[in-house]
Amino acid sequence: MSAPQTSAYRDAMARLGAAVTIVTTGTLESPVGFTASAVCSVTDTPPTVLVCLNRNSRARAFFHQGASMCVNVLSSTQQDLANHFASPNSMEDRFAQGHWSSLTTGAPVLNEALVNLDCEISQIAEVGTHSVLFGLVRALCNHTTANGLVYFSRAYHSLPQAPG
Repeated sequence: MSAPQTSAYRDAMARLGAAVTIVTTGTLESPVGFTASAVCSVTDTPPTVLVCLNRNSRARAFFHQGASMCVNVLSSTQQDLANHFASPNSMEDRFAQGHWSSLTTGAPVLNEALVNLDCEISQIAEVGTHSVLFGLVRALCNHTTANGLVYFSRAYHSLPQAPG
């Protein structure tokens, strides 16, 4: 793809709104995590999600097939935490914020998240500049009815709960 096509594609993808998540792996004693918006459901039978991770990410080496990961869906009040996990901070510094526990797989779970999807990584596909991690959901928690946090047009936005 030439530079203008790449730029046009990126501009188009910036208009594709997405939930903001912190994806974690490792253990509570040795946690690893990053901010991701390229996350989506694949199927509900078996419950499976996918996460896209840049191959240049320093977190990438810790995610491998058979490992665990947790997709922590953030609320609109957690924009600072999303930025903190997207920064060059050390993993130790990243996990100093928030309250962390674990569910079935042992991956770090953000207690204050809207939703936690605790997964076993079943497959990894390498596509262009990214690794696509497929996670079988082994446990989940719905914690709150707060507003969601989405990334759209290169900025964070609050997504209100549906009435009712």
